Amino acid sequence: MSLQQRLRILRVARQLMAARAEDFAAAISPHLARSKADTLVTELLPLLAGCRFLEREAKRILAPRKLGRSGRPLWLVGVAAEIHHVPLGHVLVIGPSNYPLFIPGPQVLQALAAGNTVTWKPGVGGAAVAQLMASVLADAGLPAGVLTVTDESVEAAQQALAARPDKVIFTGSSRTSQSILTQLAESSTPAVVELSGADAIIVMPSADLQRVARSVAFGLRLNGASVCMSPRRLFATPATLSALRPLLYAELAKVPGVALDAGTSARLRTMLDEAVNAGAEVHGAFRPDLQQTLLVDHATASMTIARSDIFAPVLSLIEAETMLHVPELYAQCPYALTASIFCDRASEKKARMLAQILKAGSVLINDIIAPTADPRVPFGGRGASGYGLTRGAEGLLEMTAVKTLLIRRGGVMLHLDPTSNEDESMFAGLIRTMHGNSYGIRWTALKQLIKSARR
Repeated sequence: MSLQQRLRILRVARQLMAARAEDFAAAISPHLARSKADTLVTELLPLLAGCRFLEREAKRILAPRKLGRSGRPLWLVGVAAEIHHVPLGHVLVIGPSNYPLFIPGPQVLQALAAGNTVTWKPGVGGAAVAQLMASVLADAGLPAGVLTVTDESVEAAQQALAARPDKVIFTGSSRTSQSILTQLAESSTPAVVELSGADAIIVMPSADLQRVARSVAFGLRLNGASVCMSPRRLFATPATLSALRPLLYAELAKVPGVALDAGTSARLRTMLDEAVNAGAEVHGAFRPDLQQTLLVDHATASMTIARSDIFAPVLSLIEAETMLHVPELYAQCPYALTASIFCDRASEKKARMLAQILKAGSVLINDIIAPTADPRVPFGGRGASGYGLTRGAEGLLEMTAVKTLLIRRGGVMLHLDPTSNEDESMFAGLIRTMHGNSYGIRWTALKQLIKSARR
């Protein structure tokens, strides 16, 4: 199909999904800690925005790029160059359970827009909404067999991997990614891996502390703190933390508790005990049946709880002697997905400088999580948070292979002639004529080149 035909299908599918918004909300697992309104706002709304982005921008992003004469080496006169982005072939999308529509959905749409066939392996609890989206795409005109949705099992993922896809887009835990990447290495199959985070909030002394407290509460309330970008670490100077603590207590008291699974509960208990033994103070009770938000005060950046990707409503408060010490403390965590910096307008320049230093896929200033849903911007992590990008122009290009087209339309083809040692002087003169570090060297080299060419 042409790109125009593919985008027409996406446009119709977007409109059909909008018409069935309530069906999509109902198809997503009721076990997630959110309301149906939350589901529509955090899953379907940004998915449809991403679809519209593709309808408007995919043609421009995927268009062949013709290289003009500027920058073309003198010895390649007569050769035209074009850069094309072509479909990979077959893309396997392995989705997570915490956001079964918004995370894998845009990845599937981008793979389809780029011209690939797709297998979608949903996470636990995600099969119903994946099947619903596939059905809507079929109603919109997507040919049979272009998109395949598997069941949720580990065996389904193994079978899909064994089918030798041309690329894998995986979202999940670091531990699971290691086994997948080991298998992909055997066939040199490329992958994008979007993994968890232990994301940081950095509070500058000039920040609006009430906004900080509300942002922390939002981050720990959203989806029951089961978000890869949920805040896990907060850095501030002692004076700033002293003023911030009562605001945090007040805001976090409004956050409802969430039930934790046995594995998460056991990990959290172990990490809390370790932190307390090392001198930290835990504010809040450990209750895995209905876990309220926990603040680990006087934590250190080296504590396991401040370096782990645990899906639980817990935040470590870490004092930095000065703001100059923050980058060193921040870097002690291997995860590098997103970070948020809070400041006033006058300090924005300093916040930007700090953002350039931090190792992170995305840095937000004066906000948390929500702006990353902008369909125009790429999303991805670094370090233990993975590599590669989804969404935005960069995410669309991840679904393609680069094909370079070089066309000879004239010019001399002296490269077809054999060389000899006698040509050394001529080529050395050519090299220094083009790349010598002074006019004198280049002038002398040009005379050497002319003399050698005549000979």
